[in-house]
Amino acid sequence: MHFRDRSENIDKSEYDEMASLKVKSSDLILFTTQLSIMLDSGVVLTDAIEVIAEQSKPGNFRDIIEDIAESIKAGESFSNALGKYPKVFNSMFISMVKASEASGQMPEMLTILSGYINDDDETKKKIKGAMIYPVVMMASSIAATGSLMFFVLPRFTKIYEAKGATLPKLTAMLVSISQFLGDRTAMGITLTILTAIFVGFYFWRQTANGRMVLDWIKLHIPIFRTMFIDAVLTRNMRIMATMVNTGVSILDAIEVMKTSCDNYYFDKLWSEADHKIRDGYQLSESIVLAPYSNLVAPGIIQMLKAGEKSGKLGDVAAKISIFYEKKLAASIKTATAMIEPIMIIVMGSVIGTIAIALLLPVFKISSVMRG
Repeated sequence: MHFRDRSENIDKSEYDEMASLKVKSSDLILFTTQLSIMLDSGVVLTDAIEVIAEQSKPGNFRDIIEDIAESIKAGESFSNALGKYPKVFNSMFISMVKASEASGQMPEMLTILSGYINDDDETKKKIKGAMIYPVVMMASSIAATGSLMFFVLPRFTKIYEAKGATLPKLTAMLVSISQFLGDRTAMGITLTILTAIFVGFYFWRQTANGRMVLDWIKLHIPIFRTMFIDAVLTRNMRIMATMVNTGVSILDAIEVMKTSCDNYYFDKLWSEADHKIRDGYQLSESIVLAPYSNLVAPGIIQMLKAGEKSGKLGDVAAKISIFYEKKLAASIKTATAMIEPIMIIVMGSVIGTIAIALLLPVFKISSVMRG
């Protein structure tokens, strides 16, 4: 659909619906890259956006691009038109576009933005890849356990019941669990309770206390701690490098960093650093004085201090982001390597216990059958 074609007077509810739309990062990367190339070739902004819209597949993103083109034609700036869609174009994207409008270097800025979005997307994929492994292992464990509990164990139970024999204690315990899981009433009550707990947890994690507790756990889990910290700092330093090198102020960069770190403690760190900078402190000094400054390694703070003194803060931040990106890759590899034996031990223990419970009756099966 084309939002502008339907009516010149779009009501607030429709704009709210449009503003909540999300798109794939691959679509955003393609749009930014294409727009950069076309503007660099001398194509007018509105014409470039309309051409990109025509080439795009029908869907949410095409609708958004078309609406942006119409907004610009109506006299709005490009950055204001993008601001209607905060779920698609984040504060960093809009801030950098606004800076490029003032400097007249939009093609260059969009090229830098495209590179940032692509790098950030690759980082997210690496982290998701590390998290998928334990989930797959756990799912396999549950499937194997379920097969043994619901298909194999009941057959042994029927044999023993038919002969009036007593099951070994471990086997009897697993049979009780299997019967409980097969009881619709009991499972219905259990699932209702679990659903209530899940819903309560979902809303609790949205609160300040919930976020604080969960983010504290993230930063203190032995295996994942380093990975979470490296992921946040990779993104923070990448944002700082991208924005400072393109002429955006350090305060605007920190504002974007706060919204992108998605962690209560890093948020507090950068919020306090922001206040200290406004009070006249340098960035490196602000980090040291801020709460939770231990999240940033002393060596990194020294590098930022050197960047401030030399006037090359953006370049230093870029080098730090590259360093942390490599460190993150190593952290993910380490986490995956450590998860594998742990999951094998857990799976082996669960399935092994069930296997033993199944084998115990087998040791007596001959006497039971003779009985």
